[in-house]
Amino acid sequence: MDFKLKKRIGFDTFKKPDLRVGTIISVEDFPEVRKPAYKLTIDFGDLGVKKTSAQITTLYTKNELLNRQIVAVVNFPLKQIANFMSECLVLGAVKGKDVILLRPEAKVLNGSIVA
Repeated sequence: MDFKLKKRIGFDTFKKPDLRVGTIISVEDFPEVRKPAYKLTIDFGDLGVKKTSAQITTLYTKNELLNRQIVAVVNFPLKQIANFMSECLVLGAVKGKDVILLRPEAKVLNGSIVA
């Protein structure tokens, strides 16, 4: 794992990603992709519902993910993944080949801004 500091950025650059809290309301298998993944449907409150995929099948079951709050970037452009259009990017910490999802310590409103 590369823990070296990346190039410094200004605060204006840091503010560009729109980080929000959402609740996973649906989890489906995604057999069309090369690496095992789930299709997630996430409720972001007033921002609406967005879909994405995540390669998190080794650490999380579908049951464990359902109704879990997560942190995601909601202002990325759409991205085609196999036959699926991803609308946001769920954030996590990398641990070897696995990703551990970031989430609030206490329940907050869906769509809450991460600052």
